[in-house]
Order: sequence, then structure tokens, then C-alpha cells
Amino acid sequence: MAALATLTIAACQSERFKTPPFYQDQASAGVQVDAATAAQMISQYRANNGLPPVSPDPRLTGIAQSQADAMAAEGTVKASLAPAQQLATRMASIGEPKTAAAENVSAGYRTFAEAFSGWRESPKHNQVLLTKDATRLGIATSYAPATKHKVFWSLVLAAPAPQ
Repeated sequence: MAALATLTIAACQSERFKTPPFYQDQASAGVQVDAATAAQMISQYRANNGLPPVSPDPRLTGIAQSQADAMAAEGTVKASLAPAQQLATRMASIGEPKTAAAENVSAGYRTFAEAFSGWRESPKHNQVLLTKDATRLGIATSYAPATKHKVFWSLVLAAPAPQ
């Protein structure tokens, strides 16, 4: 009986001390940013600024992932400027060539909390977070251990999908 009580306490303690998703280190292969947590934090920030919430969208996450992967492969955020990586091109690739969308790209942040803080403090990145008509988001990271910044981020915010 005492062993069961000890095991139960240990399980509770490990849950209590679990790293929150927004502090999860992205600097490892295969780690994915928690889109639901990102949407929740961004939505709260948007609500504080009188804007509607955003929710995760798997197709936007797919195009965010392609952007993060392209930057990681090249080892620079400048890879986001390539014609194939332009946001309009990637939106068209998912059948939404006319949907209003905006994107933040960055590198070097190890956690979503760091990336979110950096985006809020940058006027141009903050403008994307506060995109007026956005209701959906896609967010992704890509890890490149041999590069200076290690972790590359893409956040796509978009208006509702056409019906």
C-alpha cells in the first residue's frame, strides 16, 4: 500500500513540474511547437487589443512548416525571400490565392514564449500578430543544429477560408 501511495505522489509531482508547452525547447529534432497553446496566447493578446481570436489551421501549419524548413535548410531567414517561399505562393498552393494573410519569420528563439515576446516587441512583427481580419493561424519551427540560430520559426495568420 505504501508503494502505491509513493508511486501516486511521484506521478502527481511529475505532472505538477511538467514544462508548460510555451516553454518547450524547440532546439531538438522532431520537436513541434504546440499550435493550440500558441493560438491561445496570441488570441489573449489579440483580445487585449480588441481583435478576434485565432484558431489553429492544419493547412496554414503546413505552409508555415515549409517556410521554417526552407530557412533551416539554408541556415538563414533570408531563404524566406525566395520566390517559392513567398506567402502568396504558399497560400495559392493550398487553394487560397485571395485570402488575406500575414507572416512572421524569425530565428534563434528556443521557446514559443521567447518568440512571442520578440514578436510583440518588434513593430513589424507585432503588426502581424494584430492582423485585423485574422481568425486562423499556422505555426511551425525547424531545427538546424549546424546553423548559427538553430531554430527557425514561421507564423502565418489568415482571414477566414473562402467557402
